[in-house]
Amino acid sequence: MTVVELVERKRDGGRLTPAEWRALMSGYAAGDVPDYQVAALAMAVYFRGMDDEETEALMTAMLESGRRLELSHLTMPRIDKHSTGGVGDKVSIILAPLVAACGIAVPMMSGRGLGHTGGTLDKLESIPGFRTRLTLEEAAAQVGRIGCALIGQTREIAPADRRFYALRDATATVEAIPLIAASIMSKKLAEGLTGLVLDVKTGAGAFMPRLEDAFKLARTMIALGEKHGCPTVALLTDMDAPLGEACGNALEVEESVHVLRGEGPADLREVTLALATEMLLLGGAPGVGQARETAEHALASGAALRKFREIVQAQGGHPGVIDNPVAHLPRAPLRERFEAPRGGFVQRIEPRIVGRAITTLGGGRTRVEDEVDPAVGFVLKLRPGAPVRPGDALATIHARDEATLALAREALARAFVIGDEAPAPRPLVSHRVTARGVEELPGPLQIGDP
Repeated sequence: MTVVELVERKRDGGRLTPAEWRALMSGYAAGDVPDYQVAALAMAVYFRGMDDEETEALMTAMLESGRRLELSHLTMPRIDKHSTGGVGDKVSIILAPLVAACGIAVPMMSGRGLGHTGGTLDKLESIPGFRTRLTLEEAAAQVGRIGCALIGQTREIAPADRRFYALRDATATVEAIPLIAASIMSKKLAEGLTGLVLDVKTGAGAFMPRLEDAFKLARTMIALGEKHGCPTVALLTDMDAPLGEACGNALEVEESVHVLRGEGPADLREVTLALATEMLLLGGAPGVGQARETAEHALASGAALRKFREIVQAQGGHPGVIDNPVAHLPRAPLRERFEAPRGGFVQRIEPRIVGRAITTLGGGRTRVEDEVDPAVGFVLKLRPGAPVRPGDALATIHARDEATLALAREALARAFVIGDEAPAPRPLVSHRVTARGVEELPGPLQIGDP
């Protein structure tokens, strides 16, 4: 059976067998199957979909195309978290040291920016000297020694997915649920986890804006995890506006340090603690209340911040970032206050516009090989629902030059929607999804609350 015949079959609504997916991904990882054929197959999947068996077959094929992180010798639980991506989502930088400080091993494997969203690796690499490209042996040794490593997908882990991931971004096939689920879970299951928490974003800035699609993605990934012996839980969190205030690589690291100090924006802190609670429950905490209390204590006591210092030092980063992030992180030469043109209420902050504007400033990629400027971005001063007067500061722009500064002004003028009435509040954490079903959450904090 040739690759062309497999593409034709999927194009016409047929399905590929597990053996065919295995041969296809093995050939792709080895360079024997060209990008253009896999791109055609991805587009066919985008329009025709895949059933559950096919999705598992693709995930398993990508998982088996490489090696795994060997952590089975550790006696502590091994729990990771994955976010489906958003604007201003720097949760991983806070969450990993927080949960590791509570006695859980966190082998956190993250990605780079994709589409309009930022990438945890790009943010971490704004710390001078910080290495995200650890070998599997280095990562395993570090997790065993200090309980956490913050790394990228190595060449050894799911190499077929590594190529496929970049190809999907360049061919407008990112949003296909089976491809997202198979990609995420192939990497996570390669970490040798005993549990996984998913942060599935919904709203205008998410890859899955519609709630029903977010549920479908969550259920698909949970089923893959459970079938492979990795208990998996998903929280649905809001991405109808950027998370936190900082948007841009170094700016988000600075904000992460503030949260680790017990400060920072309330929405970012709440999402982080909600996810930490779920990770601790998977790690053996006896109940929600105790898990939440343990996570809050790790922040309040400084244990999470101390753990982050350990991680930064272990991975070659400058520890001065923890003590004085402003002095040690890259700073853009131009900073400008962006003011409200009228009074009223902030009705919306369009996250996709903000995310794309960061790319325009140089803080994201339009091609895989693009260099990222770590210093540029925005600090948003007001949230949806906030009252505003003419001339109030809506944001601060951090730019490299006058040309991109002008483009950033235009973008923010479109991103901030000001009206006469406050918007209806949206729950920040709306649902909890497990293999047993869906639980609607009351949410202690809502986007749009005054």
